[in-house]
Amino acid sequence: MTSSGVKHKHVRFASMEDQEEDTLFDKKTDAGLELRSALKATERTATPGGPDRVKVVGGRSGEGSFGRWVLTLSLCGSFLGLGMSISVLGPTFKDLAENVNKDISNISYIFVGRSAGYIGGSLVGGVLFDRMSPHLLLGFSMLLTSLGMYAIPFCRQAAVLTAFMSSIGMTMGVLDTGGNVLILNTWGEHSGPHMQALHFSYAAGAFASPIIAKMLFGHHGNSTHSVHPNTSHSSSTFTVTESMWAYVVISSFVFLFSLFFFVLHSRSTSPLDKPRTSPGRPLVARHHVALVALLFLFFFAYVGAEVAYGSFIFTFATDYAGMSQAEAAGLNSAFWGVFAAARGLAIFFAACLRPGALILLCLVGSTVSSLLLCLFSSQNVSLWVCTSLYGASMATTFPSGISWLEQYTTVTAHTAAVFVVGAALGEMVLPAIVGFLLGKFPHQPLLMYLSLITATFTSILFPVMYKLASAPGSQGSKRADADDGDGEYRQALLYSGGDEEEELN
Repeated sequence: MTSSGVKHKHVRFASMEDQEEDTLFDKKTDAGLELRSALKATERTATPGGPDRVKVVGGRSGEGSFGRWVLTLSLCGSFLGLGMSISVLGPTFKDLAENVNKDISNISYIFVGRSAGYIGGSLVGGVLFDRMSPHLLLGFSMLLTSLGMYAIPFCRQAAVLTAFMSSIGMTMGVLDTGGNVLILNTWGEHSGPHMQALHFSYAAGAFASPIIAKMLFGHHGNSTHSVHPNTSHSSSTFTVTESMWAYVVISSFVFLFSLFFFVLHSRSTSPLDKPRTSPGRPLVARHHVALVALLFLFFFAYVGAEVAYGSFIFTFATDYAGMSQAEAAGLNSAFWGVFAAARGLAIFFAACLRPGALILLCLVGSTVSSLLLCLFSSQNVSLWVCTSLYGASMATTFPSGISWLEQYTTVTAHTAAVFVVGAALGEMVLPAIVGFLLGKFPHQPLLMYLSLITATFTSILFPVMYKLASAPGSQGSKRADADDGDGEYRQALLYSGGDEEEELN
């Protein structure tokens, strides 16, 4: 019996050795099927240096799915107000200078003040986003933005105006950082079209603000109205330029959407509002720091050129091209209108084109259009056509850049804060330089030179980033692994297989 038992035991292990490959294959296949169904329901996103977050990315019936759409619409409304708040500075820049008795070359530092606040707000938002309710954080940031926007028309001191611009920049930086991360946390892998919709809303607001400032309120030129209607016109000493009422309208809109976020905070019961911890390690690319640093420079140049062009095309058109204020406001709106339309189309393009392809199209278009603007900026027809092409080419770069990096590494609140800081630095430095130089050299197309330089720089930088992301030894594309259906499952099976091997030993 004993020898028979031993023989049976040896036969058993021989059979396992003969069929080891098939058995492990069957186990991995069964485990793979279970993992596929589990991973379709949830997606784990890790925060470097902190606990992982589990996000629902598949469609879910009931309150959760409805809540995600309500939150997305609220974020789109907030970015609509953000776009209006940022771009209204361009068409009202001269009026702000008149309010504080300055010329445009001596007041361009308000861009520095706003962008400095934007940088601080981005950093604060990256820290606070993981430590408090995102709904409450965004609600307070929008409320403070609306109060600051309301106060700007009544500023009569340059220092006070700069202080308000800086405070508004800080609250807008919190909103920008929090909004981008909240979209990623809400929709996960499927955030591409929603990210484009978020930034389309920003562009739509940027398109609307010149219309509100100059076509709706500024059609009487530089005429003013007394703030105190009971006083006589001759004794009135406190007047507001008509275009300044655009700030009041925009602040009221931003205040309205701040209430939406307070309501969402009071009614938040969805698991999306509270991150849940999960074991695992963050999916971070090997060259994560280098990629984030290069994208920081990329956004510095891109956003700086975008804001500078949108802010000064009105001044350039009137002073250099000889357009009337109405025509210049129309050109300004054409830039932001095509910009917004291209971002609207990108919502659908993002479903069939990878972010890298969208970025390449944008870079080619911005380089060609900025070159033509340098050559033919004095001709009104060329200015209209090339400005529209430039706006369309700049449209999807920022959201596509975030989505592109998300393919290779984890984008967290801290990472998004770095991007927003880079964008804010570009918004601070480049428009300030252009504003100063336009006051000194009003008959030179300096704005067009800046557009060409930044377009060339970003066109060189993106292939470097792509080469670094796809270099041998790097992690590779997370999305590509998800698309072929084997990447994450294979990694999980390796851990499972290692446990089984230890049990056999």
